[in-house]
Amino acid sequence: MHRRHWLGFVLALLSMAALPASAASRAVWTWERDSYAMLESAEEAQGALTFLHGRGIDTVYLYADAFEGRNLISEQPQRYRRFIADAHMRGFKVYALLGSAYLKTERYILPERRRDAVAMLQRVLDYNAAAPADARFDGINLDIEPHLLDAWDDAHREDLLRDMLDVSAEWMRMKQASKQTLAIGPAVPFWFDGIPVRWRGTTKPASEHLADLYDYLALMDYRDHADGRDGIVAHAAKEMDYARQAGKRVVIGLELGDNELKKVTFHHRSEADLAREMAATEAAYGESPAFAGFALHHYRSYREWSQAQRER
Repeated sequence: MHRRHWLGFVLALLSMAALPASAASRAVWTWERDSYAMLESAEEAQGALTFLHGRGIDTVYLYADAFEGRNLISEQPQRYRRFIADAHMRGFKVYALLGSAYLKTERYILPERRRDAVAMLQRVLDYNAAAPADARFDGINLDIEPHLLDAWDDAHREDLLRDMLDVSAEWMRMKQASKQTLAIGPAVPFWFDGIPVRWRGTTKPASEHLADLYDYLALMDYRDHADGRDGIVAHAAKEMDYARQAGKRVVIGLELGDNELKKVTFHHRSEADLAREMAATEAAYGESPAFAGFALHHYRSYREWSQAQRER
């Protein structure tokens, strides 16, 4: 083996070995196609869980809504029961991932789409109410991003964020009415902390309103380095501080997929780089009761990125 390839191989092994040693939880977003593949194929499911376990992942955000004309959560719930029970046996937690480019769910914040928004969450609550204890979701991650709407601009963003807060309040009311204890939280870009929103008589950053409503935030803190003014630690500072005061938690999300803007992703960096920057972030926040670990975006990118590392 060429010396450069050998060194890369050794570094990859070292980084993989280091990941499980951390005390911080690690989640991975798993989108429509991959989630359905895992639900419909035991081989796909076992391969995915083996891969994730080997990299210290302990929580799977598993897509739980319609895709390509089917909706397995309501039509074939036994597939979710089987996958979740198996994942639980292997030490994983499983969160229902709600939000979809396929369904364009950013529109669900709009008042005219409230029925769809309510039905989306209700299907997961109904599933959990009917499932055996070992096959229930442990939580829900809502990836509903109003900034993807065509109407998002400086003139309309506060109105759209109020719409998001309105539907968020309804979702949390539904959870309370269901008497279920599963944790619910949204994926939130780090820059929401710079947008003041007046809602229900109070003006504060959008991120703080959302932290007040939900059990946790999954902060889309997409940078490829921990330190500095434009780093992961700095961009999470306001959310971490507010969550600590409010008794809430923050999962720090990192990107692995390809992007023309390199600073937002680890795609161009190594697994050793990822392990180092996560360790630096954990060193900054690991003692805070608000720190709930990391979430990596996303499963398919992670596998392809890891495969590319091995082929270098």
